Amino acid sequence: MKKYLIDTNALISFVTDRNPEQQAVVAPLFASAARMKCILICHQFVLTEFVFVMERIYKVPKETINTMLHDFIAMPGVELQQQTDFTHLLSIWPAKVPDFGDALVAATAKKFKGAVVVTFDERFKSALSRLGVESL
Repeated sequence: MKKYLIDTNALISFVTDRNPEQQAVVAPLFASAARMKCILICHQFVLTEFVFVMERIYKVPKETINTMLHDFIAMPGVELQQQTDFTHLLSIWPAKVPDFGDALVAATAKKFKGAVVVTFDERFKSALSRLGVESL
């Protein structure tokens, strides 16, 4: 079964209307996961960033964010990842992947060989490509 590792910006694009083109890319993945046709892997750090951005940037009430997280976590096809290979993470950050959060997602992708990282960050996509990690 195909596995996708969700970056924070992909999750935000799914739940907001900030960029309809990005939403159109990510929405079918969420629908496919809900039908158990693929697996969406989400590191706990992505959820932390998601909460921060939704609360501080989008001014979404904490209770609403809480509901969003409950719904996302309960969705079929979603797997939360809490483990981090810090040896690998520190081997790629900051030299190969300058942003720590992006490096954490990239390091997590290594654990799930063949997983595609879903991100809309072009610099991160370039770094993933240099690491041999596929992105969408």
